[in-house]
Amino acid sequence: MRRWQLRRAHAALCTGILALTLFPASALRAAPSPCDRQCLKAEVNRYLAALVAHDPSRVPIAANARFVENTEPTAIGQGLWKTASALPSTFMIYVPDPLARQVGFLGVMQEEGKPIELALRLKLERGQIVEIEHLIARNLRPAGLANLRTPRPGLLARVPPAERSSREQLLAIGQSYYQALVTADANDAPFAEDCERHENGMQSTTNKKPAETPISNAQSPSAMATLGTYGCEAQLKTHLFDYIKRIEPRRVWIADVETGLVFGLSQFRHPFKEQSVTIVGVPGIQSVPMKFKPFDMPAAHIFKVRNGKIHEIEAMGITIPYDSKTGWETPQRP
Repeated sequence: MRRWQLRRAHAALCTGILALTLFPASALRAAPSPCDRQCLKAEVNRYLAALVAHDPSRVPIAANARFVENTEPTAIGQGLWKTASALPSTFMIYVPDPLARQVGFLGVMQEEGKPIELALRLKLERGQIVEIEHLIARNLRPAGLANLRTPRPGLLARVPPAERSSREQLLAIGQSYYQALVTADANDAPFAEDCERHENGMQSTTNKKPAETPISNAQSPSAMATLGTYGCEAQLKTHLFDYIKRIEPRRVWIADVETGLVFGLSQFRHPFKEQSVTIVGVPGIQSVPMKFKPFDMPAAHIFKVRNGKIHEIEAMGITIPYDSKTGWETPQRP
């Protein structure tokens, strides 16, 4: 070997030794691989198992991770971490989004032996969970629980490639639903003719006959039951939802192109300044009383989109005091 080649080899060796000396082994490891769809779903399963075991150490939660449960900033290990008693078994809907590095989930599990509906959002950075959000609906009605045994097949089915929307289109369609409610204009969202909405398990549209629905109220039960037979678009056109004045914030960040699912979190703000809403186009029903005190409804929605239209909506929500904070107002600490 020539002298200049020996000098070059010696310099390279020294450089390598210097790098090993200056940088710890952890810094030289390969960066974690991006978490794909299956990885995100697996993270949800690992998280839920840790939750039921009451052991946060079983999942890679970042030291500065934020945890909000039912809009309240909560310490890791508190809240459902103390009370979860059984994993979801049959009702589970996953919405993984590798681009957002987030996953949404809706499932039915148990808390202290009683069924609850959990909406879950996890955000990951560099292989660690940095944001955790729980929305928990308790005291579910028997009729709602009957619809929460297994998800509707349409929600779980993969969308054929020719019928898929892009991720950007899915997010826009999810946003459009909230806009349609606030504007009371069904044209603001692309509802399919067979669109069916469930809320806390209760079927609130397209019932074959008048039935108990989550929008029923003791002030006008028969009218509300009748309106529950209308489809998503037709029901909106009756102006039943004119009492919805604000939905903010609307956090529609997560979409899965393969299944056509969009996961949205929002906060409905109900001032209830009017004591009734005027109903349009429904024979025998001119108005519906709305004599309620103001309240907020933090909600989670999963929209199923196929051929650019909303076919299924699976929603859940809770009631809290009017104009409450969401728990995410302050920026994440470094």
